[in-house]
Amino acid sequence: MTQPDSPDTTASQLAPAHLALIASVHLGVLITIKRDGRPQSSNISYAYDPATALVSISTTAPTVKVANLRRDPRANLHVMAPDGWNWVAAEATAVLSPIAQERDDATVEELVAIYRAVAGEHPDWDDFRRAMVEDQRLVVRLELQRTYGSVPR
Repeated sequence: MTQPDSPDTTASQLAPAHLALIASVHLGVLITIKRDGRPQSSNISYAYDPATALVSISTTAPTVKVANLRRDPRANLHVMAPDGWNWVAAEATAVLSPIAQERDDATVEELVAIYRAVAGEHPDWDDFRRAMVEDQRLVVRLELQRTYGSVPR
């Protein structure tokens, strides 16, 4: 197993075994930094694109995590394997999309892609698109920079 801060997980490195765990699940914990400097954690579902090492999260604009990321884009994503013992933390910088404004805008198209990656096909895409605009949804894109954790080699 790789260990936290082991030699194969130095700064700016994305360990392949860590990325494999991130790719294998869609649930994790997003950790942002509150105004007072303490961590704030949110359970999230996410889509991971191995071609870009980008994690995408659908959320609503008026959430604490969005306010935190607007103030400080540093974030960590914590992912656990189903066994509960193997895990990965990914340090990242968050980039926020615009809030969905129209049912066919770029943000809604990205939200559709996230939904498909996490859950497959939606039973009513028109209703989904309407809800994305009504809910003031946006995409949090995590640009992964460094991973560490404990996973089987």
